Amino acid sequence: MVKKYKKVAVGGTFDKFHYGHRELIGKAFEIGEEVEIGVTSNAFGGLKGDIDSCDVRMGNLNNFLKGSHANFHISRLDDPFGPSIDDPDYDAIVVSLETEPNAHKINEIRENKGMKPLDIIVINFVLAVDDVPISSTRIRAGEIDKKGRLLK
Repeated sequence: MVKKYKKVAVGGTFDKFHYGHRELIGKAFEIGEEVEIGVTSNAFGGLKGDIDSCDVRMGNLNNFLKGSHANFHISRLDDPFGPSIDDPDYDAIVVSLETEPNAHKINEIRENKGMKPLDIIVINFVLAVDDVPISSTRIRAGEIDKKGRLLK
């Protein structure tokens, strides 16, 4: 199958790796020949509260992907932009509704550097059984599991 893009960026905290994360990552692999996955560093991701370490989150991603994909690279993100603001080889970025504003900022930075803007592919939230988005925050709170099933 011919992919639409050569190099696609996707990033996030990826704490409590859940079905919403799977959807986001899956879209990147669906459209990109090569996928760069940025995972927020301990310092940057820690702004969200009590999350697993960056090494654990990167390991979870690697374990999830290693059997089915070979065309990816996982790196640490120390800011909302990562390498996408410096590397002209990126063609697209996959984001959630929550992180879409960052993608527009990335394009603004790229254009100011004389680089082509990225195509922005926005993924809708994956809903839990109660029609509220699945989120790591809800999982940490014990409201839902990683598949969006209610626990309380």
